[in-house]
Order: sequence, then structure tokens, then C-alpha cells
Amino acid sequence: MMDTIVCPMGGGATRLYSALTPPLSSSPLPPPAVTNLDPAFCQTQEQKGAPVCPAELLRQCEEALRGRAPRFHRKFTQLQDGGGAPSSSIRVMQWNILAQALGEGLDSFVQCPPEALSWSRRKYLILEEILTYRPHILCLQEVDHYYDTLQPVFAGLGYSSNFCPKPWSPCLDVEGNNGPDGCALFYDESRFEFLDSVNLQLSTMRIPTNQVAVVTMLRCRSSGRCVCVAVTHLKARSGWEWLRSAQGSDLLRHLQTLVQKHGHDSAGAQTLDIPLLICGDFNAIPTEEVYRRFAASPLGLDSAYKRLSEDGSTEPEYTTWKIRPTGECCATLDYIWYSRDTLRVDAVLDMPTEEQIGPNRLPSFSYPSDHLSLVCDFSFKEKE
Repeated sequence: MMDTIVCPMGGGATRLYSALTPPLSSSPLPPPAVTNLDPAFCQTQEQKGAPVCPAELLRQCEEALRGRAPRFHRKFTQLQDGGGAPSSSIRVMQWNILAQALGEGLDSFVQCPPEALSWSRRKYLILEEILTYRPHILCLQEVDHYYDTLQPVFAGLGYSSNFCPKPWSPCLDVEGNNGPDGCALFYDESRFEFLDSVNLQLSTMRIPTNQVAVVTMLRCRSSGRCVCVAVTHLKARSGWEWLRSAQGSDLLRHLQTLVQKHGHDSAGAQTLDIPLLICGDFNAIPTEEVYRRFAASPLGLDSAYKRLSEDGSTEPEYTTWKIRPTGECCATLDYIWYSRDTLRVDAVLDMPTEEQIGPNRLPSFSYPSDHLSLVCDFSFKEKE
């Protein structure tokens, strides 16, 4: 007899998708056959020649956006710590790019003109933002154009990637959707060698939830050092603080297991101290329990964007700023966590000012998401 499939959230399309989707595991499913590659960027295999030039693709984005409102000009704050290995510098970008189906369908950005939310415009703004900063590691949330746009575009730029869709993505309840949204992790193959990866469906009290994570183990080609990178997107909205805390604890447990697996020999002796980079939209302000759990974790984590503050211990005033029918939301919800004993922060990209963002907030004709990108340069600390 067939098992009953219980789907705790979502409408008809969501229930159908979850019924057809096996549980997430460390063995990624083969990608779906994609025939609708975005013609603006993606050539057929027969047309592909030399690797895509990032500068040329950036120029293509800028040309498509000609005449638009000026983009945010942000600067890096250089941090003079000393003691790092410059040859191992790693640029990391964290960004909730706003799922297209949610931006046009469910999120109700009342001050954002509908034209600014069209995919034909946003795709250029998203790629422009990423190509401007050229991260070696790129962690994204709310990705619902992975197979038709982001994966083929960044593969052409020399990136490998992993994608984990939400099992009951709200995008599937939006008419004309492009499939489920989820988390994606990209890395520059010229800088990193792939070691291991796992897609996680985060649980609380052993009950699977709708939130996911991608965890990838990489080896830096220039230094030979390993690094474990995770991207996640925790449960949104007030009233769910307890669930975010449980999801964060579940992720920390998985990370500790993976680091121990790769950092110990067959006899159980520690051979490597593997640094962690954890990027995500935690949907949690710094006073929430899940934030405190990460800050107090025995994994020795710290939040990189605190380094922008004068005292080095205060998060930015905001990483998201939007206006919905329920009111204005200006909050810090996004973070890049790192292992403070094995990594150092060399530079942090500053946040745009309120004046730059404008009175109608985000998203806008200038910026494609309601969340701001976070970008940091890290290097490995010298081994003692």
C-alpha cells in the first residue's frame, strides 16, 4: 500500500511538487532537463566557444540597463589585522536575491513600481551586482532561476555550483512560476577544488521543515587549506523565533559532523582544523536566540559585518529595507559567519546609505532585491 504523503503547508502545486520530490540527501538528484535557457545569456552547447569573459558580460548588463537610475556605489573598508596569508584571499558574497515569483506575486512591495520587478530587468541587475564584486564564493537565497539562468551563466564563467530547492516552496503557488526557490552555492573552480557537498532539509525535533541549506567542503588550490562553506535561509516572520533557533541548532550539528569527518583520520585523531564560512538570510535580528546560538557556538564563530562598526561588536543597522502593506521593515537579518581562530577578515563592503536607498526603499529600479548583498574578503590565518 502506498504511504500517505503529509504536506503541512502550501497549495495544490506545492503538494504535487512535494509528492514527486524524494527526501533531500547527500546524493544530489540529477538536474531537470532545461530547454528554456535564457537567450539573453545562455548559448547552446554547439555555440559555445571560449570561456565567457566576466568583463564582457558585465558590459552587456550595463548596456541593457543604460538610462536606469544610478546603482549604489559602495566601498570596501580595509581592516589591518596582519597575520594572514595574502595568497589565500577569498572573496565571499552573501545575498538573498528575491525569488522572481515572490517579488511579482506574494511579497507585495507596495512602493516598488511593477516594471522594476520584471525578470527581464532584474536579471541584469542581479548579474551586474555579482559581477561587479567577482566573489570566489557566492551564496544565494530565494533562487528560482537556477537552471535556466544562474547555473549556465556562472558555469560559463568558471564556477561550479550546488542548488537545494525548498520542498514546499511558496513560489509554486504563484501562477506562471519558474519552479521552487532555494539556496545555491557557487565557487570559482580556478580557486577551489571540490571535496564534498550535502543538501540539508533542516529539522526541529526530528521533524523536517521547509528550510534548507547547502554545505560544501572545498580545498583552496593556492594554499592547500580546506574550508567548509554553508548557505541557508531560515524561517521568516515574527512568532517563529523558536523554529529559527531549532533550525540553526540543526545546521550547527550538521556542520560539526562534516568538519569532524574531514578533519580527523580513520583512528579519530584530529588532523585538520577546518575553517567555516556560514552565509545566510537568518530572518533573525541580532537579539534573537538563533543569533546567540551561533555567537556562542563551540565552533568558534563570529559575524564578519560587525567589523564595520567602530567598536567591532555591533551589526549594521540594516541588511534589508522594504515597505509592505503591513508597514516598513528596516532590519538586520543577513550574516556571514566565519571561524575566528582560523580566518581573518581583510575587508568588508559597506552598506548603502538611506539617501542612496531612497524613500521607496527596496527593491527599486536601482536595486533588484529587498535584501542587500554582503561581501567580505577573508584570508587563512597562519598555522602556529
